[in-house]
Amino acid sequence: MPGDLSKLRIDRSTPEQSGSNWAQRWILGGIGIFLLLGAARYALNLANAPLEVEVMRVTAGRAENAAGDIILNATGYIIAAHKIQVASKVIGRVAWIGVEKGDRVKEGQEIVRLEDDEYRAQLQQAKGQLQALEARLSELRNGSRPEEIAVAKANLEVSRADLANAKINLDRVRKLTGDGVLAKQALDDAVARYDSQMARVASLEKTYELVKIGPRVEQVDSVRGQIEEAKGRVAFYETTLSNTVIRAPVTGTILERAVEKGEFLTTSFVGDRGAKGYVVSLANLNDLQVELDINQNDFGKLGPKQKGVITTDAYPDRKYDGFIYEIAPEANRQKATVQVKVRVLQPDEYLRPDMNASVAFVSEAKPRGAEIERPKASILIPASAIRNGSVFAVVGGKAVQRPVETGATLPGGVKVESGLIGGEDLILKPPPELKDGTKVMRKGGS
Repeated sequence: MPGDLSKLRIDRSTPEQSGSNWAQRWILGGIGIFLLLGAARYALNLANAPLEVEVMRVTAGRAENAAGDIILNATGYIIAAHKIQVASKVIGRVAWIGVEKGDRVKEGQEIVRLEDDEYRAQLQQAKGQLQALEARLSELRNGSRPEEIAVAKANLEVSRADLANAKINLDRVRKLTGDGVLAKQALDDAVARYDSQMARVASLEKTYELVKIGPRVEQVDSVRGQIEEAKGRVAFYETTLSNTVIRAPVTGTILERAVEKGEFLTTSFVGDRGAKGYVVSLANLNDLQVELDINQNDFGKLGPKQKGVITTDAYPDRKYDGFIYEIAPEANRQKATVQVKVRVLQPDEYLRPDMNASVAFVSEAKPRGAEIERPKASILIPASAIRNGSVFAVVGGKAVQRPVETGATLPGGVKVESGLIGGEDLILKPPPELKDGTKVMRKGGS
């Protein structure tokens, strides 16, 4: 028995050890979650970080059989010269919208109508106030009616009769008071009645004269001023009502339809899920430009109205004449470039805003009136820049894939028959993860 009792002990170490294990698990779990979040953030930053690439500037040899020599090649984007976001001047809910994306509209064409019940009620109220004031002015201009004059004269005659009666009564009371028949109080009352009636006669005489003369000039002018104010309110509410019908300000093409029937419009932008600040965006696609960022080292080669030949990646065989229409008044310090806009002289349905475009600026050596032709220049690029029949150019900090047609392999590289015109920033040895639209940066650049 003593041996058995010695085995009966309470083990206090087990709960303490269990609690310690739970604390260690919580700490280790928190550290693990923190490390996972850090790794995820690092991976996200790594995914969004621009890909470093090696870049070279494509150069074109001297033009062959060209009316004018190429003096500079540049790449950029096609933009609408005047893109308009059509907004509403008044707030309200959309009752009808009559255009779709891509529709062509004419200047003044109805595109959106808003609910107008409240605006119609306000206009009706303003018109009622105007009519009341005009009637008041007409009343003042016409003066008093004969009936009103007759009433004023009759009131005056009655008052004069009462005055005569008061005078007879006063004389009688004064005599009786002098004979001692009536007390002096009776005389005082008779005098008061007579004076009161005399004042009333004088007042009615003035009223009768005013009725005959008519209203004062100041009263007429005051009502006239109120009428002008009321006309202003009517004009304001008429304009507000007409603004519930939104019309196209210019002839053009609908680029974006921003609202649907039942959505609420406001005069300021709130957000995609809130009230909208504009209904559509449109532009005249017959007035297109190419926006270029010209390196400052090349800017001196260009001059005002410099002519050029425009091509696009989508339709490389189609050429468009153009000239420099606008030069930015200041340079971009960070990019070391100057923005230049080239106007497309005869755009067609093949051109779209935000398309990639290239411009070959040519000299003025060709005769006046002759058609500008795209010079056929000799372009050589390293074979390492070609991947599956395409190359990648850097445009706006992104890689843009361009299919090319190559020719013979020469000592200086592979000859490019089509797809490049020179002046492009070409990516050498494009890595496997490089795709169209990938953010890129020059190696050693920022």
